[in-house]
Amino acid sequence: MKHYSVAIDGPSGAGKSTLARAVAGKFGFLYVDTGAIYRTVGLSALRAGVDPKDAGAVTALLPETRVELSHADDGLQHMYLNGEDVTEQIRTPEVSMAASAVAAYASVRAFLMDAQRDLAKTHNVVMDGRDIGTVVLPDADVKIFLTASAQERAWRRTLELSKRGTPKPYEEVLAELEARDRDDANRTEAPLRQAADAVRLDNTQLTFQETVDAMSEIIQGRIDV
Repeated sequence: MKHYSVAIDGPSGAGKSTLARAVAGKFGFLYVDTGAIYRTVGLSALRAGVDPKDAGAVTALLPETRVELSHADDGLQHMYLNGEDVTEQIRTPEVSMAASAVAAYASVRAFLMDAQRDLAKTHNVVMDGRDIGTVVLPDADVKIFLTASAQERAWRRTLELSKRGTPKPYEEVLAELEARDRDDANRTEAPLRQAADAVRLDNTQLTFQETVDAMSEIIQGRIDV
């Protein structure tokens, strides 16, 4: 049986997770948030008192790190670290920066790669991250590179943090986002870049629904759904 895969890549704050979840729900596909998987490893390092930028120390933690994901009845992806549901805990700016650091290590990527690919072999998936179309699922049926201006992404993240009860000044959020952009684009292992056969979608001026509609049109133009 043929399983379809949709790869959505792009920088932090472009709305990949919420948009990918909406599109997956529209087509009845399984949504896989790979960023959340790396955030869970980042949280593991922070909880162990390990500097996420210390590759050796992070690698040494992996044999004792159990990362699992499940999908609840509401369709949301829940992340578990050694049996504990950490879905909410991984959404802080500190964990976000830790995720960017640990995702640069070949050891971490290899540790998580098979699990991500296995999901695409057994389900129709919409998978988002930084290197889905270039590394994780290079043969994906549909590839979308979702982006927006740094200023717009920072504003969205500022609003998100405020709603979550962990507000930060816009200027600080922008600086952190630009730093993560640099880290993601310049890392040696699987840097953030647009796949040659990906469709670039800039949603700086688009509403959420307009972006969902644009992504759906791209998907419908490439696979029979």
